[in-house]
Amino acid sequence: MPKIVDHHERRTLIVDALMRVAARDGLEAVSLRHVAAEAGVTTGMVQHYFRTKEEMMEFAMAVVRERGEARITEAVGRLGPAPAPRELIRTMITELLPLDEARRADARVALAFLAYAAVRPVAAASLRQETPQLVGFVADQIRAAQAAGAAADVDPATAAAGLLAVMEGLGIYLLTEQYAPRTALDALDAQLSRIFG
Repeated sequence: MPKIVDHHERRTLIVDALMRVAARDGLEAVSLRHVAAEAGVTTGMVQHYFRTKEEMMEFAMAVVRERGEARITEAVGRLGPAPAPRELIRTMITELLPLDEARRADARVALAFLAYAAVRPVAAASLRQETPQLVGFVADQIRAAQAAGAAADVDPATAAAGLLAVMEGLGIYLLTEQYAPRTALDALDAQLSRIFG
């Protein structure tokens, strides 16, 4: 009987190796050969799943997104059936910030991908689709809070864009250990207070 291969599992094994290489040695060290060595597989196996470094990076970002979405879904589920917009947004942002080692590893890959995409327009295409969706979701939460009298009279889209920029900045400060987690959370709460009171 032929052996059944879980292709998603193998791809994830390879991407986990990519994350370790990127976290330990930097993005410039990420190559098909280095990732194969880290994963304990052949370069040929890596090339079977990813023809290029670009494909590996895209899949790594997809894995980071999946992990982030799973963390957010679980954390939001703990808030109950109808969380207040402020708590929903705070929970979402908190789950995306690199406040523990697992999230730091994901954030390193995300940051490396952002730097990579900054000079490769094709790689940035997925970001150009996702960012407006995220801004729209946060803006909708701000509108809902405004309708309930629980938010300031601000432009929701501008406030949402600002919150996401704060999240990205805090993430970088946390990754580079310029901010302690408590400092980052206090800064986030101060920003949320400007919007939600």
